[in-house]
Amino acid sequence: MTKFFPRQLLYRLRNEIPVAKLVPQLDRPHKHREGRFCFLCPRCGEFLTAVNPKTNLARCFHCETNFNTIDLVMAIQRCDFVAAVYFLEARLPTSATD
Repeated sequence: MTKFFPRQLLYRLRNEIPVAKLVPQLDRPHKHREGRFCFLCPRCGEFLTAVNPKTNLARCFHCETNFNTIDLVMAIQRCDFVAAVYFLEARLPTSATD
């Protein structure tokens, strides 16, 4: 199991897998509030979160934690960086080997 990942792969994992589609796949409680996607924060357990679809980043305003897709997988599944990358790599819209 490799611990080195190309920069291009990590960029794709953070940007090509929408947070709003990833959270339901991780069986995390989520909802739409006033037209915005929010989810239960894996750090503090509050629903004071928001996702910026332009940057594909999430933020919890209660505990002031920012999440990208890799951070979310690590926090929700309680796994390390390498396991999170492999989990996300299997969910890329197209092959990660191009």
